[in-house]
Amino acid sequence: MLKLLVIDDNQPICLALQTLFALQGYQVLCATAPAQAWQLLASNTIDLILQDMNFSAGQMQGQQGKALFYQLRQQYPDIPLVLMTAWTQLDMVVELVKAGATDYIAKPWDDQRLLLTVANALKLKQLTTQQRRAEHERQAAFAGKDLCNMVFASSQMQQLLQMALQLAPANAAILITGPNGAGKEGIANVLHANSPRKNKPFIKVNMGALPADLMEAELFGAEAGAFSGASKTRIGRFEAADGGSLFLDEIGNLSLAGQAKLLRVLQTGEFERLGSSQTRKTDVRLISATNSDLTTAISLGEFRQDLYYRVNVVQLQLPALAQRPEDILVLARYFLSGKKALSNAAEQQLLSYPWPGNVRELQNVCQRALLLSSSTEIQSSDLGLPDISPGMKRALDDIDRAALEQALVQAGGVVSRAAKQLGISRQALYRRMEFYGIATP
Repeated sequence: MLKLLVIDDNQPICLALQTLFALQGYQVLCATAPAQAWQLLASNTIDLILQDMNFSAGQMQGQQGKALFYQLRQQYPDIPLVLMTAWTQLDMVVELVKAGATDYIAKPWDDQRLLLTVANALKLKQLTTQQRRAEHERQAAFAGKDLCNMVFASSQMQQLLQMALQLAPANAAILITGPNGAGKEGIANVLHANSPRKNKPFIKVNMGALPADLMEAELFGAEAGAFSGASKTRIGRFEAADGGSLFLDEIGNLSLAGQAKLLRVLQTGEFERLGSSQTRKTDVRLISATNSDLTTAISLGEFRQDLYYRVNVVQLQLPALAQRPEDILVLARYFLSGKKALSNAAEQQLLSYPWPGNVRELQNVCQRALLLSSSTEIQSSDLGLPDISPGMKRALDDIDRAALEQALVQAGGVVSRAAKQLGISRQALYRRMEFYGIATP
């Protein structure tokens, strides 16, 4: 059971907060003075602190609360701390939020907003703890390996990279699947960098960016005069990658004629340049990637089934960023390069956004925020994230609020059990709860 500490000299307020949070499954301890708060912190594992700003009659300026806040941040930096007060002195509130306060709640409070604030703060703390644990595990699991600057904290990415490292020494063709912008090229980099071919060429081709009539020449080369505009001999990518690895991104865009030639070179290592009858040999480890469903393309006659089995000896499936929320903040901090920190509000917004553009979109958002931010800390307004579009809304409200609340009640407030009952992931359930403003049980 999560344990909250309320520091407030008003006994009725403590009782009201105990009742409110007890109904949500929290245990609440109350301290009516700072000295009592320090005793409770020393003898209990506290998950979150709700702190008033004045503790003596006649004190209305918040100086007592400010002093206590800084002491608590120094002694217990990992405990989320929400400020509560009936007075409003915005300069001090801004100062304390910048110094690490999770949020500020005015008295009298709105129950739903307070519950949601606490739930979000606890979830953020959980993600931070998971990130630290994952970092320790990663350092042990990937010691001596080249991760090519891949940044992650989620168990999904750790498992995927461990599999990639296991496959790296082999020559087997690898197919990396996943949505646009999720980081498929990064996985390809890891496969090559940890293979026996790491000191040989690693050639990358974006098939989606090539005109159809130039794909074959790009892959297999062309003799001078082989087609209009070919004024000199062109070395193809297979030839350039000899002895190393070749990464074909968006392989589903390859023409059927190109697929036939690709199949042959994978089977025999042989090919001819366009306009030449001379057979050439190459030794290449093929890594492919696609964001499309190649099995559907096969059924439509757009992709060769025999080629599919050649390029898909082993498949690595990269999940969308929204399916691994633990990676969002560590990636954001990496993209910010330590130049500026994220405010608590900005972190919350990053975590609640569905990221249809995946890691690439997150990188762009962070780079734009660095350019637009006028303070030492990135604020939520600097992110420029759009409101949830109708399309995103439909993706979130496919399960309505009533069904969501009913599932949580039936599951006794256990999120993983409710998610299983609804047939969605735990992260997907959290996103829908945030969308409807439902506090975490």
